[in-house]
Amino acid sequence: MASLAVVADQARFVDDAMQYMPSLYTAAMRMTRNNADAEDLVQETYLKAYRAYGGFKEGTNLKAWLYRILTNTFINAYRAKKRRPDESDIEDVEDLYLYRRLGGLAGASAGRSAEDQVLEGITEDEVKEAIESLPEAFRIAVLLADVEGFSYKEIAEIMDVPIGTVMSRLHRGRRALQKALGEFGLERGLVEAHPR
Repeated sequence: MASLAVVADQARFVDDAMQYMPSLYTAAMRMTRNNADAEDLVQETYLKAYRAYGGFKEGTNLKAWLYRILTNTFINAYRAKKRRPDESDIEDVEDLYLYRRLGGLAGASAGRSAEDQVLEGITEDEVKEAIESLPEAFRIAVLLADVEGFSYKEIAEIMDVPIGTVMSRLHRGRRALQKALGEFGLERGLVEAHPR
């Protein structure tokens, strides 16, 4: 009888969890900045999730649960390896809020804001560089909030930190991102330097 329950859990896992693989892979790419490492991270995440699926409480947020496993697996691997500094490529930023704005979705409307006009002059590579320049904890928080759309509470659960820490990391990460993009704007003459 117990083996039938295990088979049912395995089938339910496949039905429920596999739909999130593309978004988990995209998040893994943003974290690892490397195709092979992202694939390994997603594979390890699904293996851990599969093994622990019997303890998953039905009715809770499966996507957030999977992202928590992904994030914890990445953080543990990062601490163990101390990451190789030569790897620095985020290929997929299409869902990034700033990138969508660069694509003209917000700028196409009448009465564009000054922010929209500045963002039109910043390239995709500059946005990627600005994101990659963020410290690890800030980058993960910003990606989970602004790219993946998780709430503060969900991010706190995924990263296993208090909500106040999430809010602080998001604030500081967004400010650092704003500063980096502002520097690109200054270099291009898109914005004027304000006297101190």
